[in-house]
Amino acid sequence: MYADEAVQIGQLMEAGLETLHLRKPEATEAELEQLIVAIPTEYRGRIVTHDYPSLSNRYGLRGIHLNRRWPTVPAGHRGSVSRSCHTLAEVEQYRDRCDYVFLSPIFDSVSKAGYHSAFTPDELAAARRRGLIDRRVVALGGITAQRIPTIRRLGFGGVALLGDVWQVPADQLTTHFLQIKALTHDD
Repeated sequence: MYADEAVQIGQLMEAGLETLHLRKPEATEAELEQLIVAIPTEYRGRIVTHDYPSLSNRYGLRGIHLNRRWPTVPAGHRGSVSRSCHTLAEVEQYRDRCDYVFLSPIFDSVSKAGYHSAFTPDELAAARRRGLIDRRVVALGGITAQRIPTIRRLGFGGVALLGDVWQVPADQLTTHFLQIKALTHDD
């Protein structure tokens, strides 16, 4: 957590962020809960947690994201389920079991040195033609404004941003987000 994180999240939500994935693998449950409580209540239904899935039902979050740390849906979960995939075979295996999946890394990472794309453009185009990449597959990894037209052509249902957004100075975050949002929507 960092100073004003909940405020910045609220500003992004107010600007139209559809879904916020909270991924804080080093945070304790109490720390993650503290952040969730600090986010305005009206935005909690648009938050997906990658850790401590019990927080989803407790705070009326949108849902949970499965990963290596939390690989299964807990009993009694009420909400969306998403999952991280790092191969096209995983997308094929999990896409129909989840509301949506992330596929990464699509491009070389913006924030992780040495973390390179796992797919060629030809592989991604072939996956789209086979119907594997569709509206329920979200592109992650190295996503920047300049790459969004490529992501759209490949048929992904959306983009997940990490390094591109959180490396922007706080006073420019909302403006940067609005530029990205304009590139991802037809309206």
